Amino acid sequence: MRRIIEHLRARDWSHVLIMLGGIAAIASIWLVSASMLNQPSQYEHNMMMTRHQAQKRQVTAKPKNADVPMTKPFVADYTIPMATGGIAPVVTRVETKQPIVFLTIDDGAYKDASVVTLLKANHIKASLFLAKLFISSNPEFFTQITAGGSLIENHTLSHDLNMTKDMSYAQQKAEICGMADYEQQAYGRRPIFYRPPGGAYTTVMRQAAYDCGMKAVVTWIAKANGGSMQYQIGDKLRAGDIVLMHFRPEFKSDLQAFVDAEKAAGLHTELLEDATIQ
Repeated sequence: MRRIIEHLRARDWSHVLIMLGGIAAIASIWLVSASMLNQPSQYEHNMMMTRHQAQKRQVTAKPKNADVPMTKPFVADYTIPMATGGIAPVVTRVETKQPIVFLTIDDGAYKDASVVTLLKANHIKASLFLAKLFISSNPEFFTQITAGGSLIENHTLSHDLNMTKDMSYAQQKAEICGMADYEQQAYGRRPIFYRPPGGAYTTVMRQAAYDCGMKAVVTWIAKANGGSMQYQIGDKLRAGDIVLMHFRPEFKSDLQAFVDAEKAAGLHTELLEDATIQ
């Protein structure tokens, strides 16, 4: 009898164990199924990643042209004095509150390709006071410079340094008007400023300049010459100064002296022609 009872008890435990094993298997299958149901499909996963990357780009990407500096058009605040009594005013420098300086380059004898390159590389616009004596062999050379924003002005036909002493009013007028006519024909723009050869002027010359349509006789207060700067006042450039240079073989060293001086003074070049003409 004892053996029978023990045998039945053994069989009962076996059934219990089998039943528990079955329950565990069912639970495991259910958990796996639930997990799979909650997992996104590969397609959904890819879509989620795409949206995430797009949102990240929107946050971190730079706006278009973010690295391009914003610049405003230059607005001149300086004025050329009004002519009085038929006499052109003389301008040596101008009053301005802006950090600007004016470069003027005379004659036109030196016509090397490096001139164009150097002016362009240094972002310089200048007023070019040209004389027919020096440019008539190759007037087209200077259109390469005006293409960069520079403008051509009047320095007479013959560049006679003794004009004020040796020429009459009529002769001086012929020199100034003749050059204005020549430049208008060669470059399509009539000059508005006149510079006397050597810088000397008289009332008679100023009258001749006015009668030829010149708005001012332009001189200078500083000079780039021989690879260095020369100042009539002080020892550095000031805002509104007019600087003289020449088209000469030492053009490179003269321009470098000017560039160094304007940078040291915190200035940059603009055109005298942007002035308000009274």
